[in-house]
Amino acid sequence: MQSLLMQPIRHVAGTVRLPGSKSISNRVLLLAALARGKTAVRGLLDADDTRVMIEALARLGVGIRRDADALHVAGEGGSIPAREAELFLGNAGTVFRPLTAALAFSSGTFRLTGVQRMHERPIRDLVDALRRLGARVDYLGSDGCPPLLIQPAEIRIDAPARVRGDVSSQFLSALLMALPLSGKATTIEVEGELISRPYVEITLNLMRRFGLEVRREDWRVFHVPGEPYRSPGEIFVEGDASSASYFLAAGAIGGGPVRVEGVGRDSIQGDVRFTEVLERMGAEVVMGETWIEVRGRGRLRPIDLDLNHIPDAAMTAAVAALFAQGPSAIRNVASWRLKETDRLAAMAAELRKLGARVVEDPDALRIAPPERLTPGVAIDTYDDHRMAMCFALAALGGVAVRINDPGCVAKTFPDFFSALAAISQTEPAA
Repeated sequence: MQSLLMQPIRHVAGTVRLPGSKSISNRVLLLAALARGKTAVRGLLDADDTRVMIEALARLGVGIRRDADALHVAGEGGSIPAREAELFLGNAGTVFRPLTAALAFSSGTFRLTGVQRMHERPIRDLVDALRRLGARVDYLGSDGCPPLLIQPAEIRIDAPARVRGDVSSQFLSALLMALPLSGKATTIEVEGELISRPYVEITLNLMRRFGLEVRREDWRVFHVPGEPYRSPGEIFVEGDASSASYFLAAGAIGGGPVRVEGVGRDSIQGDVRFTEVLERMGAEVVMGETWIEVRGRGRLRPIDLDLNHIPDAAMTAAVAALFAQGPSAIRNVASWRLKETDRLAAMAAELRKLGARVVEDPDALRIAPPERLTPGVAIDTYDDHRMAMCFALAALGGVAVRINDPGCVAKTFPDFFSALAAISQTEPAA
């Protein structure tokens, strides 16, 4: 296994230009493929997960052309050209779930597979919702998980669609984006608590950009028009707010100021609210329309917060808790268990390596920081890009840290380590 030895970071200061948002990029690519008209997508994330979506759409017959300025998608007006395809979708949840729903509304036969971890991630709630509408979706392996076989079916829109909201918000987002393909106005009823609501807000915002206004009643009922998507002609993908969290936290821990460009107070991403966590921890935060700047003001204060609304950035908060003056708690993040790895178990294990006392609850972590981080630790990343990026912050604790399998960051941020190094002042390990 490859590894990266990070020397202790004495101070951080500077500016980072963020890559495009993964959540926005893959939603935009799918909506552009389903819309009437051509769309020029600018600022698109160039990473493993978006490449998976682009390759899948190309195999489905969607016209895609890239030039120096943009990716150009020829919309198919609500239809999928291919009538048969086998798609390997890696471990990209933002590809697998939405494509499952969109292809269930198409008159074709499609086999969807992924890596082993994707075959362990649940998709039953989405499949159940689609089957109730008449879709033919079958499991090819373990019941309730991919791989899937989708076959032609007659979709019936004669009653509200229903989907659980307490496992993954991606199931609701997938239904929201796919239902207009039926050509009939539809209502979606969410069963149980809807987690990760800001990600659904991204979906609604982008559907609006493609001409469809979804009306919602609180977060339990969504009224979806049965009209075709219409291309906006051009759309710009803002910077990734989840990726911003690592550099903003570095500024809070390591002095700063650190500025990220590409995301700010005008963002449609919920993870910009990670700035509220840093403010609670005592950091100074300044925001512009398209940038955020953070400066540390001494040792961080501990937190005890429900971070269900920002589950990805919550991982960064857990590592920042290593630098707090007392014990912290990260709560209501049970969805971590269903991500690229079981993030609750993985975070607990790696935080303990660094000397923290950690209690792992079913949906929370309680973290008591050590007086000094344990030197010479090798962090396992579990083929999870966010594990690698958030634990890179441990080098701010005055110790060298080894990151195993650093290449996993290619999923969303291939240049992460060079971007961090560009704002870091390092010192030899003791």
